[in-house]
Amino acid sequence: MSTVLSFELRLYVAGQTAKSLVAIANLKRICETHLAGQYRIEVIDLSKNPQLAAGDQIFAVPTLVRRLPEPIKKIIGDLSNEERVLVGLDVQPAL
Repeated sequence: MSTVLSFELRLYVAGQTAKSLVAIANLKRICETHLAGQYRIEVIDLSKNPQLAAGDQIFAVPTLVRRLPEPIKKIIGDLSNEERVLVGLDVQPAL
């Protein structure tokens, strides 16, 4: 029996910069804390695949795109403000 993934997240970064690495680490920590077992993260490196930016209309990096559940939401930045990320993703903080 497979687990239902309720959050499909796509994180756009540009190379292995400090800001990109911080964003990836922050996202993984937030997801494990508040969405354990309910998410999938896809990291897209625009320095390797710049054409992928057009699909989600990415103008800055890092940018997190919540593809599911709809509506699609975007959060720009290194995701260090956990409260802002949770609000942006429409996630209730874990108690």
